[in-house]
Amino acid sequence: MSEPFFRLARPGEGPAITAFINEHFDMRLPLLNRPELYEYYFAGHGGAPHFAVAEADGRLLSAAGYIPAAKGPGADVWVSIWVAARGHNGVGLELMDALPGLLGAQVLACNNIRENTCKLYHFLGWQAERLHHYYRLGRPGADGWTLAQPGAAEPLPVGGDLTLEPVPGAEALAALGLPSSPHTPRKDLWYLQRRYFAFPYFRYDVWAAREQGRLLAYAVTRTVSAADTGCAPVLRLVDFIGADEVLPHLGRALDALLQRSGAEYLDCYNAGIAPAVWQAAGLRERLPGDGVVIPNYLTPPLHDNTEYFYFTNRPENFVLFKADGDQDRPNLG
Repeated sequence: MSEPFFRLARPGEGPAITAFINEHFDMRLPLLNRPELYEYYFAGHGGAPHFAVAEADGRLLSAAGYIPAAKGPGADVWVSIWVAARGHNGVGLELMDALPGLLGAQVLACNNIRENTCKLYHFLGWQAERLHHYYRLGRPGADGWTLAQPGAAEPLPVGGDLTLEPVPGAEALAALGLPSSPHTPRKDLWYLQRRYFAFPYFRYDVWAAREQGRLLAYAVTRTVSAADTGCAPVLRLVDFIGADEVLPHLGRALDALLQRSGAEYLDCYNAGIAPAVWQAAGLRERLPGDGVVIPNYLTPPLHDNTEYFYFTNRPENFVLFKADGDQDRPNLG
């Protein structure tokens, strides 16, 4: 067999790559096989589908599906799907290593990898570790806590001199523009509009923080209703675009969203923003083994913690939230 050749997918190759992944992945992935999700994540909208492949002698050996964080060439990307043909795992790892160069991307990352694969990314010299989980308790219902097992800790005090204004739609977001942020992957307005106003399933609330008319940050939340959980609503902070130092100024505003929603808790999965910053914003960190349970799966509720793991090739200034990549989506068959 000749040496593997690494390249981006060509227009029209989507069905063949999908068939390859279905053959070699250990489950049938809704992201590929539900038309609305394939169209949203990978179709490429008139151009080449969002895949890279390794091939040799006209045969596919590995494929990776990716999600760009911005429009145009050189965008940072999240890897969504990665598979190698049996006996070719090494080629799959080489494809992953080649992907930033193929795309011209500075930052490559993946949200929700399997814990036992972290060592593969360590082999490449990349960062791969557990995603931190933060929470703020609301008020228990008449029957007490129905989802969380919070322990004895009282909610942290909050301050903050900034408010959160609703951004009603994609046009309003475009009019506001982008705040200054050191975070990577670098998200543009095209990405934010598409991710939070054109997602085929969930409804998101986008909030703007401004000071004297100057845009400082966006926060994105999603409410899981009491009807969905069967007992109590939950408020999820799924994205934040802005400088870290803005977050403590939003503590009171985030608590106001929590109280208005009647949610049992606000939670947030994040990498890259220090726990002390979240604490200053009023959110505690849930740590493995601390006895606190903040359920992640809610429809129906699974009364247990969920640990996520991620990788990035460039950890400096890297920030990850639950809605990044292909996460924060319904669990569809």
